[in-house]
Amino acid sequence: MNGALDGLVVLDLTRMLAGPYATMMLADQGARVVKIEPPGGDGTRRNGPHLEGALRMEGGGFGAYFASINRNKESLTLDLKTAAGKAALLKLVAQADVLVENYRAGVMERLGLGYETLREHNPRLVYAALRGFGDPRSGASPYANWPAYDPVAQAMGGIMGITGPQPGGAPTKIGPGVGDIAPAMFLAYGIAAACWQAQRSGQGQFVDVAMVDAVLAVCERMVFQHSATGEVPGPEGNGHPLLCPFGLFPARDGHVSLGVPNDRFWAPLARLMGQPEMATDPRYASSEARLERRAEVDRIVGAWTARHSKAELAALLGGEIPFGPVFGADDIFADPHFRARAMLVETEQPGADRPLTVAGTPVHLHGTPGGVRRRAPLAGEHTQQVLQDFGFAADEIAALQAEAAR
Repeated sequence: MNGALDGLVVLDLTRMLAGPYATMMLADQGARVVKIEPPGGDGTRRNGPHLEGALRMEGGGFGAYFASINRNKESLTLDLKTAAGKAALLKLVAQADVLVENYRAGVMERLGLGYETLREHNPRLVYAALRGFGDPRSGASPYANWPAYDPVAQAMGGIMGITGPQPGGAPTKIGPGVGDIAPAMFLAYGIAAACWQAQRSGQGQFVDVAMVDAVLAVCERMVFQHSATGEVPGPEGNGHPLLCPFGLFPARDGHVSLGVPNDRFWAPLARLMGQPEMATDPRYASSEARLERRAEVDRIVGAWTARHSKAELAALLGGEIPFGPVFGADDIFADPHFRARAMLVETEQPGADRPLTVAGTPVHLHGTPGGVRRRAPLAGEHTQQVLQDFGFAADEIAALQAEAAR
């Protein structure tokens, strides 16, 4: 069955992680995403790691980084710096529903391909832009011309400032690229909203997401905390500033996460720890009391968890209170949950003797299921087919292919 976005045509001018992740989300749900690459292909194609034998330069390269976030897409090679390339893009735009780009502000305008120009060719076009500090159309940031990558967005969006190994300590970068991926998710959401409006009104619009803004939106708690108290939240360690116990605790063979978000979970935890009296002791019975004695409570809980393995704790706590062992990649590959939920998907890796496993989509629509249907494309792999589908004549196709090959 086709995905829910079957029939939606997306022109993808993005690179690196944030933009391609947003268009990947659309492709996973059935949209036809045409990745428009410059001659030689997207530079991230050559980023590792590579499976043994996988293409490194042929077809523009095909590393795991690129393969993970460009699955389900087609690739068309165009040189937008040439008159023919620009004319071809305008012809594609006239038939597309969405165009997505993540250049710095002003780049598309300098190419003569800004939103206002493209809108003249297709009034119902949804034009989506993802930039470090947003597009001036929505509000001119003093940092609009700064380049931005994941660590910059994490730092200025606030998430680093509340992340760290211990309260009062140094800030810490979060491992996955949330400075890219959170904005990508917001952009996909914005595109879907704008497409719904365009379907009803026949009018497209400009969709603008700033990476830094998206990270701040994820950090909504620190905003209301500062507004309400005037305090500046800092690194929280492995706990929670408003709940106790809530966070990371040692096990005999690693660490586990457990939480008591309200008092009803405290009684079963106290019982399982062999200290049922703590459920009624006024020093520990309420969330407020436990917060006042956070260090003591965390020490008591940690001393108990440290005597047990992760598997023993899972048997004791699983289903009783919010609980989960801390998994590494090897644990995730071995755990039945992720296979049952189609979160580990094998895809072809051109040239390699085995498939590459990528993370699947967590969004499951039962009537129109999405998912990973095919590998990421080689650079320009679908140029001829896409141009034919968009009504280009054979001589136009030949000329564009020759230009891209130069």
